[in-house]
This record gives sequence, C-alpha cells and structure tokens, in this order.
Amino acid sequence: MNKNEDLGRHPDGRITTEQRGHILLIGIDREEKYNGFTPKMFTELANAYAELEDNGELRVGVLHAHGKHFTAGLDLPKFSDAMKAGEPILPVNGVDPFSLRPPLRSTPVVAAMKGICYTVAIELMLATDIVVSAESARYSQLEVGRGVMAAAGATIRMTERAGWGNAMKVLLTGYEFTAEEALRFNFVQEVVPDGQELERALELAALIAAQAPLAVSATMRNALTALNEGPEAAARQFRTINQRLAGTEDAAEGVQSFIEKRPPQYKGC
Repeated sequence: MNKNEDLGRHPDGRITTEQRGHILLIGIDREEKYNGFTPKMFTELANAYAELEDNGELRVGVLHAHGKHFTAGLDLPKFSDAMKAGEPILPVNGVDPFSLRPPLRSTPVVAAMKGICYTVAIELMLATDIVVSAESARYSQLEVGRGVMAAAGATIRMTERAGWGNAMKVLLTGYEFTAEEALRFNFVQEVVPDGQELERALELAALIAAQAPLAVSATMRNALTALNEGPEAAARQFRTINQRLAGTEDAAEGVQSFIEKRPPQYKGC
C-alpha cells in the first residue's frame, strides 16, 4: 500500500480550503511529492480562488502549503503531452490564481512561503498581494534548465519588481536564491523565522479583513488599473470611486466609529 492509499487521498494531490471568519485558507496538499502540482490541483486551486471571490462572507485569502515545502513546481510528466500539443496547462476554470486572464481577482490574497519554492511557487506568490517568507525558504525559477520557459507571469512581474538585470539573473540562470534576496528583489514583503510564516500571513489577513471590504476591493482594482493601464487611467477613476464609496453604509460606519472612538464594524455594503 502506498502512502496515498494509506491516507485515503488521490495520488494527484488536492487543494484544501478552510474558512475562518472572513478569511479563507487555501492549502496546497501533496506533501509526499513535495507538493508537486498536477492538473487536478490547478483545477481545484482555480475553484478555491473563485470561492474566495464569490462568497460574500470572505474578505481575504491566505495561500499556504501543507508539509515542509510550498511546492517543488510542476509534476512535469503530467503536463508534457499538453505542452507539446500547445494546449493550455494553466487552469481555464474558476478564477485564474496567476491573474493572467479575466475575471481578475479583487479579493486580496496573502501568501505564506516555506521550504522549497520552485518555478510555479514563485509565479503563484508573485500573483498574490502580500508575501511572507520563512527565512530558510529556497527559491528558483529553473524552467530554462528543463528546456522550457516560465510562462505563468514570472517574465512580467519579476521585471516590474526587480528591474531587468535582477530579473534576468533569476530567469536565465535558474540559480537558487534566498528569502533575503527575494526580499531585496521585492518578490516578498516580509521574512520571518521558520514556522512563523503562516501565523504572520494570518495576522496580515486579519488586518485586511477588519477594513471596509468595498474600499479594499476598490483599492485593489484601482491599483491594477494603474499597473495595467498607467497612472493617468487610475487617476481618472479617483473621484467616481470615492463618490460611490462615500454613499455606502460602511463609509457611514467609518465616520460614526471615528466620532464614537470605537473600532468600526463593517458589513461590506
């Protein structure tokens, strides 16, 4: 009996979800294979992101991994035929966890990175909004060493965040870099002692969940407009967005809680 049979789990792994109040924990779970991704896991991950976007009770997601490692990357034999045929290997269902196709996510996601974080691990974290890394996490965008190219956003986002030279150093050599280098390259926002990455990600998620949900979503969308269409396009939206937000119940609650010197209680309406 192999380990998957013993655990009663599918050999192609799974994506777990757990709702904690307004937070959705999204877990990568194939630890016996270093959390190597399969098509099944991609499908389930996109569905989990759709749940995060569509469930009105949820205000923020936390992407994490079961076991010691975030993921060693794709289980290449399970994708090679599709790649040779030119077929899509990224999820086509739900909400794209790589934010490369619409509908684009407007609910924030915080990522907790640890252990081996190779290839798709980096592209998933670059598509989230805040990243917390364990200090011993190991990163590598090593596709060129396997005869293929990183094709889930790394070529775009690494250049934006780290500059051309740093991005090319990572993308063209496939070398393994540290959490501190990831911090210097603006790939991650915080580095914490090993074992504290999920706890810290949940703390940040709780801070986001305590804010006015409509304002958080509007902020996300406007920042994406600036990134994708330029600052002038984002600036043109300012007055309209704030006029709409000012008429919400949450905006009234924000003012009232300030007057009464108490924490606000937002409802997302």
